[in-house]
Amino acid sequence: MKKLALLSVSDKRGLVEFATALVKVHGYALLSTGGTAKLLVEAGLPVTEVGQHTGFPEMMEGRVKTLHPKIHGGLLCRRDKADHLAAAREHGIALIDLVVVNLYPFEQTVARKGVHFEEAIENIDIGGPSMLRSAAKNHEAVTVVGDPVDYPAVLAALDQPAGLPALRRKLALKVFQRTAAYDAAIARYLEAQADEPDLDALGGYPKQFTLGLPKAQSLRYGENPHQKAALYGSFHDHFSQLQGKELSYNNILDITSATYLIGEFERPTVAILKHTNPCGVASAETLDEAWEKAFATDRQAPFGGIIIVNRTLEAGLARAIAEIFTEVIIAPRFSDEALAIFAKKKNLRLMIAKDGVGADSLLDVRSVIGGLLVQDRNKILGNPADFKVVTKRQPTAEEWAAMLFGWRVCKHVKSNAIVYCRGEQTLGVGAGQMARVDSSRIAVWKAGEAKLDLHGSVVVSEALFPFPDGLIAAADAGATAAIQPGGSVRDDEVIAAADARGVAMVFTGLRHFKH
Repeated sequence: MKKLALLSVSDKRGLVEFATALVKVHGYALLSTGGTAKLLVEAGLPVTEVGQHTGFPEMMEGRVKTLHPKIHGGLLCRRDKADHLAAAREHGIALIDLVVVNLYPFEQTVARKGVHFEEAIENIDIGGPSMLRSAAKNHEAVTVVGDPVDYPAVLAALDQPAGLPALRRKLALKVFQRTAAYDAAIARYLEAQADEPDLDALGGYPKQFTLGLPKAQSLRYGENPHQKAALYGSFHDHFSQLQGKELSYNNILDITSATYLIGEFERPTVAILKHTNPCGVASAETLDEAWEKAFATDRQAPFGGIIIVNRTLEAGLARAIAEIFTEVIIAPRFSDEALAIFAKKKNLRLMIAKDGVGADSLLDVRSVIGGLLVQDRNKILGNPADFKVVTKRQPTAEEWAAMLFGWRVCKHVKSNAIVYCRGEQTLGVGAGQMARVDSSRIAVWKAGEAKLDLHGSVVVSEALFPFPDGLIAAADAGATAAIQPGGSVRDDEVIAAADARGVAMVFTGLRHFKH
């Protein structure tokens, strides 16, 4: 009796060639359903419809066709157990040796804008996952194929059967990974659609957090060469790489930070980042002018850094950037002349932000011991109309503009964060220190290294000044205005220090920690 292969797919790439090899080279008989059966018949292959095989017609608009003992018995029967085989003979169940199934495109369906709930529900596959799981459970005897990319490996293993057991186990694992991700996608969609979501009362998040992301890329290593790493999800849907070396783990982190930062600005803006921290940001009438101001903030740190712009990168700016060593450049577009200039630097990674710069994301997810931390991404800047001037002196219009520019930048600097600005230009950035006053001193030192005068500048702090010392250090450096969240038990002391030095200070009431 011929071996049976059951084929029922939505993704029909390579199916005819694969099925032809099964029939003509390896002696399989084919079972199939619906559109898959029609395609195989049109290709001249002998096919038995599942309804004919089970003696039970397809019904309910195709919802019920493979959910039958003659299908699942044929998949689940243990070939090494006499009672299993006897039951199969008694009930006329033919053993199925190979299953080729992929699932209704649920994820693609719900990703479309304006998809109706009913359409989404109809794209929840029931029979497909059931067959895949049955075959995968019995993978010692059944070969299960859920992805067209595995067709060549299966045919090779059928030619050399010694390798078939190991391949079956590998394919079974892949099936359970796929069905888990599929169920997770359905759960996430239904959570989003629920009128009364099953959320934790305090956190506002589902009681069961599910992730199912496909592997997008194996990385050469992680943060350091001794660490293994991989990229999961849809990162490559948002960016395309035009040239340069393969992206590294650290490159991807930097690109993400750069994209979130540049999304804060509408005017032509250049941001230079190193280790996810901005080391120079400026906006101006043109990108060329913005580059000069951003690079002036720190001419040392950008070596080996990331540069992002929010307009087409033209030849003039390309020539300026080409004078320094840069790891990655990101833009919504590059002119042909700019591409020709950068082409001389073979290792330089050029990235197109496909949807424009300023990518959105609903969640920040970070690993911790024993699980994950999940939060909304920090997208809120606050309404300046709600900010409160707490000092005797009101900020000037120029100070207000500089503070609001710096507030956008400081939000993206690792805490403790201090940024000095004038106009739409950063002058000094201090990041990640254990004491806020140290961040202030570093920012002052960096401005001095760049020979930038801080007199008349504004100072921005992403969190409160716990003591007057940070504010005093800023005033001593030349800052005439400060913006910070406020909320310290020593706010009165900080305000008094500002008043004593003629510094105008604004409380936002909004903190921007970035750990």
